[in-house]
Amino acid sequence: MKKILFILLLPLFLSGCFFEDSFTNNLPAKNVELTKYLGTWHEIARIPNWFERDLVGVTATYSLKDNGEIKVLNQGYKNTLSGEKKVAEGKAWIPNKNQPGRLKVSFFFLVSADYIVLELDPNYQYALVGSGKDYLWILSRSPTLDQAIYQKLLAQAVSLGYDINRLEKVKQL
Repeated sequence: MKKILFILLLPLFLSGCFFEDSFTNNLPAKNVELTKYLGTWHEIARIPNWFERDLVGVTATYSLKDNGEIKVLNQGYKNTLSGEKKVAEGKAWIPNKNQPGRLKVSFFFLVSADYIVLELDPNYQYALVGSGKDYLWILSRSPTLDQAIYQKLLAQAVSLGYDINRLEKVKQL
């Protein structure tokens, strides 16, 4: 299973690791207080990507490791909320302490991708996260998100140059 996951995720992380693009470099990052950001986030919507194909009930849980890195635990269910559970474990870190909203995430040795917190609730209850034009997520601490907040995040995504017509809502618990 790990070999299959490696083969599936390798192109994404290679592209994030070796090819910098001006779109990603120009995305504004929010100031993030890491201890408040840790914990579980529910994926409310995403631009579809092959490594999350057919996954519902998706969560990302961040916890601090003893070495200062962030443990990343992504989980979701294949096709239905009672489907086969899929798990991917990786790590994240802040490469520049002066930009704590710009992280790197890696699920494989020497291969990483950008993780940019584009919008963040002052109380850390929702977030808009992106990486290049093809990766965008709306996250919430709860499995549902108020429609007014969702619309606000969509407007922010549009202002940053994302095609929100590509977004799909993720079925949650």
